Amino acid sequence: MTIGNIKFAEFPLFLAPMEDVTDASFRYICKEFGADMMYTEFISSDGLIRDAKKALAKMVTYPYEKPIGIQIYGHIPEAMEQAAEMAENAALIAGGCGADLIDINFGCPVNKIAGRGAGSGMMREPDKMVEITERIVKRCKLPVTVKTRLGWDENSKIIVELAERLQDVGISAITIHGRTRAQMYKGEADWALIGKVKENPRMHIPVIGNGDITDGPSAKIAFERYGVDAVMIGRATYGHPWIFKEIKYFLEHGEPMPPLTLAEKVELAKKHLAKSIECKGERTGVLEMRRHLSNYFKGIDNFKETRLKLVTANEPEKVFEILDYIRLNFE
Repeated sequence: MTIGNIKFAEFPLFLAPMEDVTDASFRYICKEFGADMMYTEFISSDGLIRDAKKALAKMVTYPYEKPIGIQIYGHIPEAMEQAAEMAENAALIAGGCGADLIDINFGCPVNKIAGRGAGSGMMREPDKMVEITERIVKRCKLPVTVKTRLGWDENSKIIVELAERLQDVGISAITIHGRTRAQMYKGEADWALIGKVKENPRMHIPVIGNGDITDGPSAKIAFERYGVDAVMIGRATYGHPWIFKEIKYFLEHGEPMPPLTLAEKVELAKKHLAKSIECKGERTGVLEMRRHLSNYFKGIDNFKETRLKLVTANEPEKVFEILDYIRLNFE
């Protein structure tokens, strides 16, 4: 499979862009475990064109992350076009090594984004979605891809026709989350409809499936039954970045990978924390690791009190001390 000039091995696994999750430190860990393609957290087009500090900071990428995409969202065509150009020039504007592709977020379902017409709110205005996409494709030299959903609700599943239209204005790949906006993240993802997009004889760009990929067997079904070119994994990576290695092991060997030991999880959490501090400084690095640390040690008996300490400690030294305590007392 190729996207633009980016070549992937068979059965590629992508890390979904997720706000407040897929920052540089988390991407660093996921890459170590075999993520084939990653994206920045999604970035507001309005924030970029206003030179908002937070938006610009999200565009910083690193050589070890490549290939990596910068994802933008918004609902104003002119702002999206300008933001895409800024993302293409991220290395000059924000530093870092820049992007290998530009991804357009037409899939985020949260109210503060979809409610004002951006993200999956665009599913109610497919003509505008296509217009924005075409303008960005014409403006950018990098490959442009789109992430979207099946439709706005059960009565407007327009993805088969929409995927064609987006392809026809020049996108290099499409990622489809198998739910409507109305579903949010409830119910099961409709992979059969993703499969229909892939089966469409007019489609020639890669189709990446997203939704409910939680382990090796679910990824295997996505590839073999529905024929997608890649799968994208989102929520299942929370506190579980080694899922990429697990899936690849299953696809190769046909059986589950031996589970990580508690000691291995502790060392991983330490590495992740150290990278978070390196990228964001001590205070922010510790604070923003809490969402990850609370998930690294799920399923441990009598862990409630220790988890509370782990996610309320403010000093790096204290967090590392608690991690050592976990290794020594919960093995």
